[in-house]
Amino acid sequence: MATLTLRIPDELDQELERQSAASHLSKSDLAREALQRYLRVAQLRSLRARLVPLAQSQDIHTDEDVFKALGL
Repeated sequence: MATLTLRIPDELDQELERQSAASHLSKSDLAREALQRYLRVAQLRSLRARLVPLAQSQDIHTDEDVFKALGL
C-alpha cells in the first residue's frame, strides 16, 4: 500500500479528530474513504458528461425518459 502525506489546515484536522473519535475509525481510514468517495463521484460525473449528449440524441432528457427507455 502506498503512503500519501498531505498538509491540512488545523481546523480540518480538528474536525477529522472529532469524527475519528465519534466513528471509531482512524484518521487515515476516514481520509481514505473520503478520497475514494470523491474519486467515484468524479468518475460518475465524467461518465455522465460523455453519456448525456448520447442520451439527448435519443430524445432522453429526464429520469422518466430513462425509465421508459428501460421499460421500467
